[in-house]
Amino acid sequence: MLRGENDLGERILIVDDEKEIADLVEVCLKNDGYEIIKYYTGKEALESIENVEFDLAILDVMLPDIDGLHICKKIREKHYYPIIMLTAKVEGVDKIMGLTLGADDYITKPFNPLEVVARVKSQLRRYKKYNQVGDVRLNSSSEYDINGLIINKESHKCALFGNEVALTPIEFSILWYLSENRGRVVSSEELFEAVWEEKFLDNNNTVMAHIGRLREKLNEPAKNPRFIKTVWGVGYKIE
Repeated sequence: MLRGENDLGERILIVDDEKEIADLVEVCLKNDGYEIIKYYTGKEALESIENVEFDLAILDVMLPDIDGLHICKKIREKHYYPIIMLTAKVEGVDKIMGLTLGADDYITKPFNPLEVVARVKSQLRRYKKYNQVGDVRLNSSSEYDINGLIINKESHKCALFGNEVALTPIEFSILWYLSENRGRVVSSEELFEAVWEEKFLDNNNTVMAHIGRLREKLNEPAKNPRFIKTVWGVGYKIE
């Protein structure tokens, strides 16, 4: 299902086998003008992502047939729109797994539906900014070249030794913030609040999971990374 000229709002995929939750989230998002495509099984969702253009996905981790983590992984093979995971679990391992596979945000059940709407709006703002490509003359603050790693703010593109690196909007924002603060150690708290625009919690492993995924995409050696350095007990920096 491709975009048509009459499409007014962003199209959101909701996948949750708990019908009451899926229907409630759908109503709240529709009230804000979003187009919703909803499924109660993972199989239907996997078939849909092959044929439908989405702007954001909301995936339940625990589904009766195919879990949300698998769906997240399949989406990330071809698409870079935001993914928000829903889970009834509080274990950090599930959150880290989802973020490692490419999820952008995580919401634990039970939740306030208005929180979901706020998270959706935040992710879509970042995604639209990420996809805005303008014919703007480059200046010293719109592109960084860090020893062969080039990141361009205007095109939202990243290249490593001439080869493009496909980044999600969150990954790009993290890398850009570290590049802007090159040479300075940025704490996890500062990085989270700058990129996610939310209050950082002490037990939040979101930044660590995304840094790990970024390093993987940049082919960073685990023990001696070339670009994103860890300053233990303090934070991260690009030298």
